[in-house]
Amino acid sequence: MRIKKTENLKAGGLKEFLSDRFSNEWKLLSETTLFLSRINELHNYETQLRTLRSQLYDARERKEVIRNIRGELTELRRHLRLEGHDLSLAKQNIVFDGFRNDTSLCDGFTRVVLFLTPNEIYWLAGTENHITLNSYLERQIANVHFKEKLRINSKHFLWYKRDGNNLILSGSDSESKEDYAHLAAAGEANPFWFLSRLKKLK
Repeated sequence: MRIKKTENLKAGGLKEFLSDRFSNEWKLLSETTLFLSRINELHNYETQLRTLRSQLYDARERKEVIRNIRGELTELRRHLRLEGHDLSLAKQNIVFDGFRNDTSLCDGFTRVVLFLTPNEIYWLAGTENHITLNSYLERQIANVHFKEKLRINSKHFLWYKRDGNNLILSGSDSESKEDYAHLAAAGEANPFWFLSRLKKLK
């Protein structure tokens, strides 16, 4: 076991490049529009995207026009990645779904412990109980040399499950209702921040 911490997105990474290269223009346009809408930045790009949509509709089979549209979309997406955005999260959702107990195992849920700091989420998932997972994660963090002392704002003892595009998080018996309510409020206020840092929580 090791600390699970989402690494910063490497702008222009191979996976993202290939995804853009082999997606058709309508899909790239749709996903980009959806992403900008979800991060409340659509108003800054709405005119550009509307123009691209109109051009694409009129392009029909004119390959040169389509190639130029693809190039502009690819450049826009590269720009967004350079700003630190993860466009692969456009269709994902984080869902806070009450409390669960050990019977959740039968429904495909797994235990996870989250440590929230001002800039990151450290997490550890596994079959052990939440208290044991908490101890493991504390020891792992203690063995890492950080530039500054790590400030943990809150700890959460949860059940999680990936269901299609949804990441479902539920409180466990070890999680207080007040702590869970604070987590849910923070997650619903800034879902992309949570989704990006829990991306590798499979």
